[in-house]
Amino acid sequence: MNEQAMAPVMGHGSGPVTAGVSEAGGGRANQKTRTRRAIVDACRELARSGADVTMPEVAKRALVSEATAYRYFPDLVSLLRETIGGLWPSPAEALEPVAASRDPVERVSFACAFLLRGVLSYQGAVRAMISGTIARRGLAASRPGIRFGLIDCALAPFEHAPGLDLAQLKRDLAVVVSAEALFTLTDLCGLSPDDAIASAVRTAAAVTAAACAQADLP
Repeated sequence: MNEQAMAPVMGHGSGPVTAGVSEAGGGRANQKTRTRRAIVDACRELARSGADVTMPEVAKRALVSEATAYRYFPDLVSLLRETIGGLWPSPAEALEPVAASRDPVERVSFACAFLLRGVLSYQGAVRAMISGTIARRGLAASRPGIRFGLIDCALAPFEHAPGLDLAQLKRDLAVVVSAEALFTLTDLCGLSPDDAIASAVRTAAAVTAAACAQADLP
């Protein structure tokens, strides 16, 4: 067989087939990206609704099987970790209404109310995250810890205030400015959401005021 006869055969065996494999691989990668995005978007939509967040419901909304959802996210916690953060503004954005204030009580009170109203809005996702991590200590670090950013931002102007034990104050506030505190007040104490938030804000304000008074902070 001469070279001219061989050329078309070689071209058919190397060029088009290789391109087809490459295109197929790229198509699968794109499909995986779209599927992952659909699952995250479905979880975010469900979280915004405040409804209970479960993997079966997320899969249903994403139009995939539950098994497929678990192939992309091994558990609900890993999915929520990717979802919840995008629902919240940055601490600076959240505290913009009190950005000019130099009153620590006002700033902390605002931060507390902001966090707890957000928790109420996304409580299905927040409850699912707490439930998925509270009994598995190794996953505790998976929780977003939004409270800490808000507390840090609220107290940032007083970082070098003489006599103020800022680290202790932040630890004290972490107990109050929290979803756990809100759910204790609503689920166990029977308070309405508004009354529960008001109670937590009063406590956060009192804790802050006491720490500032001890430090003789004006």
